[in-house]
Amino acid sequence: MRIAITGSSGKLGRAACRRLRDGGHRVLGLDRAGAPGPDFTMIDFTDYGQTLDAVLGITARHDGLDAMVHLAAIPVNGLVPDATVFHNNLISTFNVFHACLRAGIDRIVYASSITAMGFPFSEPPVYLPLDEGSGGRANGTYALGKVLEETMAGQLVRWSESLSITALRFSNVTQQGEYATFAERCADPGYRRDLVWSYIDSRDGAQLIDRALQHGRPGFEVYNAAATDTGLTVPSADLVAGAFPDVPVTKALGRHETLMSVDKAVRQLGYRPEHLWRDELEREGISLDGPLQETP
Repeated sequence: MRIAITGSSGKLGRAACRRLRDGGHRVLGLDRAGAPGPDFTMIDFTDYGQTLDAVLGITARHDGLDAMVHLAAIPVNGLVPDATVFHNNLISTFNVFHACLRAGIDRIVYASSITAMGFPFSEPPVYLPLDEGSGGRANGTYALGKVLEETMAGQLVRWSESLSITALRFSNVTQQGEYATFAERCADPGYRRDLVWSYIDSRDGAQLIDRALQHGRPGFEVYNAAATDTGLTVPSADLVAGAFPDVPVTKALGRHETLMSVDKAVRQLGYRPEHLWRDELEREGISLDGPLQETP
């Protein structure tokens, strides 16, 4: 396929570009900044004219696309004022979605977020593990944008019977060289509690994007995007009992099973994470205090 990736210069964008190119696809990176080259174009997604023009065609880059992967966003609150996060991200996503609709591109995969599910969970989850029904709880302007993007996607697919939009709710995207902190704090139940102790390696995030492109059907679908384990050595049941003692647990938990369920992605997309944190630490020569705990 001919695929454009917005936010191609970010850690998830770079991993997605590599995987899709290795899979034989023609990939064009689109971002506000990045290394110049024949597979990259700079663009401001808050400008609808630029966005539509880039989707329809770019001289010396492409004359049509088959799919769009939309990852571009201000990634967290705090980098710029709160209202700026909301305005930038929501308008950019509308512009990308609507430009694809106008251009007849009917396959879109985009980055939603665990923040659409209640992050940082100062209000306890309704149940654990969190599944795709655990949405629509925003506690910041970044999260509010993600909730509204999912709502928008669900409406836009009604406008075209062939349009497929897949939202991937990513959690704590981590890349090679960033796992040392996991080793330092793996026994601390407070570490990344606001993410219900979830994470995903950027390469596994790219795998999930690839699989969503392959298997996306007309309509709107949401998948959680996380590793199959937590980022701690503390058993998952103990984490829940300590942090969320009154929250119902809907299934028997594996020893270190993720509390952001990826069962749907495993079942429907064939998702199989290949880069779990213990394995990555071993590859980097970093040991934990005591023997490495088994992975689920």
